[in-house]
Amino acid sequence: MTTGTPSRPALLVVGHGTRSAAGVAEFIALVDRVRFRAGGLPVGGGFIELSRPPLTDAVSQLVAAGERHFGVVPLVLVAAGHAKGDIPAALAREQQRHPGICYCYGRPLGPHPTLLALLAERLDAVLPPGAAADTTVLLVGRGSTDPDANAEIAKVARLFWEGRGLGAVEYAFVSLAEPGVPAALERCRRLGARRIVVLPYFLLPGVLPDRVVEQAGAYGAQHPELDVRCGGLIGDSDALADLVLERYLEAVHGDIRMSCDTCLYRVPLPGFESRVGAPQHPHHHPDDPGHTHTHAGPQ
Repeated sequence: MTTGTPSRPALLVVGHGTRSAAGVAEFIALVDRVRFRAGGLPVGGGFIELSRPPLTDAVSQLVAAGERHFGVVPLVLVAAGHAKGDIPAALAREQQRHPGICYCYGRPLGPHPTLLALLAERLDAVLPPGAAADTTVLLVGRGSTDPDANAEIAKVARLFWEGRGLGAVEYAFVSLAEPGVPAALERCRRLGARRIVVLPYFLLPGVLPDRVVEQAGAYGAQHPELDVRCGGLIGDSDALADLVLERYLEAVHGDIRMSCDTCLYRVPLPGFESRVGAPQHPHHHPDDPGHTHTHAGPQ
């Protein structure tokens, strides 16, 4: 049995959770892929809410196998509430349940050249050759009450525009932030777009990515003069698994380069001053022994 040590901790992949069976299955497949590519490193994965397996089961299994040190990678794209508060709070609860364990915490996956390359593949899959210059891309993120996280979607959109010869790249959100998908598509139309490819900036299937496709399809049906297409999700792949391992290695080697300059828990951003220093609490997973309520909101 290969066990983690302080110099080579076990890898723990933490997802938010989803009501989508396809999303759960793809998360499990990605964790299995990471385990295969990790070359004998102990790897576990679990969710903080909504889906099985819960994080507490993943930790318990690794602890039962003799692990006490963990490199944790949040399987999220941006540093919003899940990465900044919910997952660390859930990990703190696991430390109370398993005295003596410790972890080093990795940063979210994006933005990263690997993700931009995967997005480009999704775009190429729905575009005819040579059509980039006449195409507007609408990058759609989840949306957050964290302005820092929303700003990162704008950054990714700009990075995706650079050097690809696209007509334009706009951005939108499917929940919690504006512009929404229909409003952003209308902006694209008014700016002269005739072909629009909607790219969901999501890792795996879920309720919200499905909503992006539904809203894009409805807008396209209302505007038959436009060519509105949807690209696929980033999805389970060797490239994504290797990015998880890269974030793991950053964490265990102490090379964490996350910027906290615009974090609403550290900086009094206008309208969010009350969030500075706010305590963080873990979600309550329905399969966790400490579960007391059901968290609302589709994922």
